[in-house]
Amino acid sequence: MRVIRRADRGAAVVEIRAILAGQGLLPPSANGGSFDDAVFDEPIERAVRAFQQSRGLTADGEVNEETWRALDAARWQLGSRVLSYSRPEPMFGDDVRQLQERLLELGYNLGRADGIFGPGTSAALARFQREVGLVPDGSCGPQTMHALRRLGRKVTGGRPNLLRETERFRAAGPALVGKRIVIDPGHGGGDPGITVVEGTLRWAEADLVYDLAARLEGRLAAAGMRVHLTRGPSPREPFTDLDRAALANELGADLLISLHLDAHPNPSASGVAAYHYGHYGDGGVSSTLGERFAGLVQREIVSRTGLRDCHIHAKTWDLLRITRMPAVRVEPGYLTSPSDRERLVDPRFRDRLVEAIVAAVQRMYLPIESDVPTGSIDVSDLRATVGQSR
Repeated sequence: MRVIRRADRGAAVVEIRAILAGQGLLPPSANGGSFDDAVFDEPIERAVRAFQQSRGLTADGEVNEETWRALDAARWQLGSRVLSYSRPEPMFGDDVRQLQERLLELGYNLGRADGIFGPGTSAALARFQREVGLVPDGSCGPQTMHALRRLGRKVTGGRPNLLRETERFRAAGPALVGKRIVIDPGHGGGDPGITVVEGTLRWAEADLVYDLAARLEGRLAAAGMRVHLTRGPSPREPFTDLDRAALANELGADLLISLHLDAHPNPSASGVAAYHYGHYGDGGVSSTLGERFAGLVQREIVSRTGLRDCHIHAKTWDLLRITRMPAVRVEPGYLTSPSDRERLVDPRFRDRLVEAIVAAVQRMYLPIESDVPTGSIDVSDLRATVGQSR
């Protein structure tokens, strides 16, 4: 879909206005949704920003494909329709996410509450139905809703997935050899991302993050990991975040790192930030290990490069939400900042960024009680250890 923004008009704007009114972010339409009401005006832009902020999306006030999916999902509340697994396009919505969170609270392992009614959700729901004496058809209708409402939580005292996620990583052991990681250089395929031109010099985000990804691929492969990149240096077509997430899931990756650069109209804006999956609007759903991974990457980069610490943040971007492994998006600098850009275009600085990320990956596999201080891991030792083990 095209991006819908300020001053646009049409039936899609009427629909956006109605959804935002249903969320309490706009007053109900005064004229029943006629085309007189179909202008994307300032109140709608403010409401879209508020909606994006509450959903962990980029709060730019524009409705792109990702924001539209979130708006579409917001139409539904648990119990307002029958939920079931369908192919090839599964049902999605806030009601699906609420069902998943309820099943997780009851102790059923279905993975992440991503708002998509997939086979894992259907199987977990069928197990619940079997245990309470209902027909285990994996669909959520009135009888299943009644059973869900009358039961209290089985899992208390923390986020339900925490123990499962932590134990899985602990059981994998501290060595990187054989672990599978997906590195995602952002943009590409005709989408250069942020582009800065100074005289005869031109720097594109897509090129810089691919170079960073290729360097990271080499270092992690040398440490014994199975490394996959989501794209090459010059793909013919753009690759959506949904495509990138699907690839990582199909590969059965243990970790995913997405690389981007930041930009701002103010050239003084600078620094590094890392993002993990999290939805703090209602229920506080978060990827526990994704949050830890983002923190490790952030601290290692700040310690080893001196970039300004812009902290970690929870987001519901598709790439972080749909992937089934701990995933982090890192933006190690602003291409629009003269000081950051001077560093980012230096290959030696990019090597330091890579060393920081490799150290963070190693620390992900160390038991928390055996973790080491930030900045203390010598990446060359990891290569030496792999060489000796072979």
